[in-house]
Amino acid sequence: MEVVVTQNEARKRFEAEVNNKLALIEYIKTKDKIYLTHTEVPNELEGQGIASSMVKQVLNRIREQELALIPLCPFVAGYVNRHPEYASLLAKGYNV
Repeated sequence: MEVVVTQNEARKRFEAEVNNKLALIEYIKTKDKIYLTHTEVPNELEGQGIASSMVKQVLNRIREQELALIPLCPFVAGYVNRHPEYASLLAKGYNV
């Protein structure tokens, strides 16, 4: 299943529409940091890898923009923990 993530700056979230349902990752962005605060996938879409696909795409964007990551969302923190290739994105002094 292809998941296409778009950034909705007005609502401060990344979004993906899947089967006419909206999955999202909310954030707070400062000059050089981004706090990922909440990941949400509709119940009927859970367990299909949608959240993981979204997090991967968002982390790649964060890398491209050279932002420091603060994963306040437990799902995002767990993803970074399971994928150490993204650990270098973590803000100084932050561990997962």
